[in-house]
Amino acid sequence: MTAGNNGASKPEDDDPFGYLYADGQAAGAQPPGQGGYGYPGPAAQPGVPRTSYNQVRTVGERQYGQQQVPSQPGQGGGYGYPPQQGYGQPPAPQYHQPNPQYAAPETYPGGAPAAHHGSVSGGGSGGRGGGPNTKALLIAAVAVVAVVLVGIGAALLSGSDGDKDEKNNEAVSSEGPAEKVDESGQPEKKPDEEPKPVELPKQDAATLTLGGSTITDKSVKGAEGVGGSYVSGFNQVGSSVTWKAKMPTEGSYRLTVRYAIPAVDANATLTVNGKPNSQPIGLKNFISSSDPNLEKNWQTTWAPVDLQKGENEIKISCEEGNQCDVLLDWLEVTQK
Repeated sequence: MTAGNNGASKPEDDDPFGYLYADGQAAGAQPPGQGGYGYPGPAAQPGVPRTSYNQVRTVGERQYGQQQVPSQPGQGGGYGYPPQQGYGQPPAPQYHQPNPQYAAPETYPGGAPAAHHGSVSGGGSGGRGGGPNTKALLIAAVAVVAVVLVGIGAALLSGSDGDKDEKNNEAVSSEGPAEKVDESGQPEKKPDEEPKPVELPKQDAATLTLGGSTITDKSVKGAEGVGGSYVSGFNQVGSSVTWKAKMPTEGSYRLTVRYAIPAVDANATLTVNGKPNSQPIGLKNFISSSDPNLEKNWQTTWAPVDLQKGENEIKISCEEGNQCDVLLDWLEVTQK
């Protein structure tokens, strides 16, 4: 390892264990002694700087924790053994023994007394002086956690109470007082959403198809037709009025007729779509009038009819056996 003093020209050519081999011994390698080992090097020359160090200790020279005993008396120490202590040399330092060079002042005679630090009362489980007070730290940590938990619980309680109050307020504002709550629970329909009534046909008698001796007239007051017109001359057999009524849907309806009679019951034949109606139309004195003045005897009557969807032919005629002294004002289909 030492190029200058241990025999090798270069550090990398140095072999500390050369004395163990035949070629090393032939080159002059010596076993270690007094701390040196390997090949002998040239002697130190004045003015020439050192190129290596001879302070390397032999492996196994120092023993730790036990007394050093040389292997043989009088030997300077071989490989693996410490050298003997020379005369006047200080003993080798031993571990676990006080070192006089590094002893504290209070260890010398007359030195300052060593300060004794008492252990903190209530310390940790080990009872060591000067250590952290783990019990106090634990109590402080528990106290902090308890404060945090109490704060979270209070926040949750206040939040839930606020939510309940909010919901109660919403329920009161949305529903209102109990006496004002709609029992049906259904929203009211807007006027534009209400179903419109089906418009059924209505026709003035003067505008119908007339047959036989029937004519239009305006001499009798009280008629509701356009300009006060009505149909007269219906008192002869073969007289008739025919109406082409267009219906939106098929079904059973009422045929309403406005008429006037001279305070005497009358009747006529009713035909629907070419077939005699199951019930004739009665033109009776429903107002029980005793005055033959036609102007004072305008009234209405009706008969049930079955009509089909679309156009229907409704005919009122004076046939044999009918009493037909009557004035006809208008005809209308109404719901049954």
